[in-house]
Amino acid sequence: MDKPHFRLIKTCPESQARAGELITPHGLVMTPAFLPVGSQGAVKTLTPEEVRVVGAGMLLANTYHLYLRPGIATIEKMGGLHKFMGWDGAILTDSGGYQVFSLASLRQVGDEGVVFQSHIDGSRHFLTPESVVQFQEALGADIIMVLDECPGIDAGREEVARAMTRTHLWAARCQRAQKRENQALYAIVQGGIFPELRRQSAEHLTSLDFPGYGIGGLSLGEPKKVTWAITEETVSLLPQSKPRYLMGVGSPEDIVEGVARGVDIFDCALPTRIARNGALFTGQGRRNIHNSLYGGMELPVDPDCDCYTCRTYSAAYVHHLFKSGELLAYRLATIHNLRYISNLMRRIRKAILGGTFTSFRADFLANYQPTDEQVRLEQKQRWLGARRTSRRQP
Repeated sequence: MDKPHFRLIKTCPESQARAGELITPHGLVMTPAFLPVGSQGAVKTLTPEEVRVVGAGMLLANTYHLYLRPGIATIEKMGGLHKFMGWDGAILTDSGGYQVFSLASLRQVGDEGVVFQSHIDGSRHFLTPESVVQFQEALGADIIMVLDECPGIDAGREEVARAMTRTHLWAARCQRAQKRENQALYAIVQGGIFPELRRQSAEHLTSLDFPGYGIGGLSLGEPKKVTWAITEETVSLLPQSKPRYLMGVGSPEDIVEGVARGVDIFDCALPTRIARNGALFTGQGRRNIHNSLYGGMELPVDPDCDCYTCRTYSAAYVHHLFKSGELLAYRLATIHNLRYISNLMRRIRKAILGGTFTSFRADFLANYQPTDEQVRLEQKQRWLGARRTSRRQP
């Protein structure tokens, strides 16, 4: 099979928004695209068929998690990740670099690679750029990512520069290690919130001519105005003919803003994670289904939504499920949020192709009420803190 490649179809003249196609061995993926997260080979609470029905064409799985459990060899023996998880669409695997570097005290980094302790049982492991590529080739993903070093948002310029240089070294080693012809290996631009480092990183990695580029190290708790300034700086230095992947971004308003700046691919656990907490997307912003006002509401949570949940159940029923602790609540909320995002991507693409993206963006942002930024930052820090704490405990 041919290696996955990207075809740019149209760019919005009034912004950097683009519509294109990712051609992969497991199907055509329209861009801009959002990838639901199935870190351990499953999108939480849903079957692959349900994920397909909500409109997803590509999923993200995580090499770190699959390496630890059930193990790369097990998945390879079962015929690869597509067959193992029963998903016939495209898959992008993250290298696991972010997960490793979020382990903080449980890892040691050197130019050769990174030694880390499993957050599951405390066992020690050594990852190198070469082994990460080998693992992802065995998994059989359509798009694979280089091993990179992602410093924390509070890291100083010197630390970020060291991590960037190591990321460049590792990217070249990943490129040399790649053997499979039917997978696309994407580089990851780092450089923190320092524009000059982002320029250095983009210029160095584009000189190596990767088939696609991730933008890493953002959405880690920095103000949104910084996120977008750095995204703009980075995208302006990436090739027009190659896909741009903004890693870890997935709230509706951020997707619209990212597309406006020329981003083609997004992934994030946010839509599924907040669904399990009872937060549901609507055209006016998130709604908390736990609120008592939904207890007697005969209409669906979002009357404009065509998902299974909104076509079948009242808001009162979904409210009841959450209040009763029924597992079905998480499934129905997840179906809704992923369908909302899928419909958003379809509307964005239609607007780009029709030359109306600028007005679409203005109308969307005028009606959608995002979460207060200070609240968002506090929630993000609590979530990151909880992840770090749980990973210190085997």
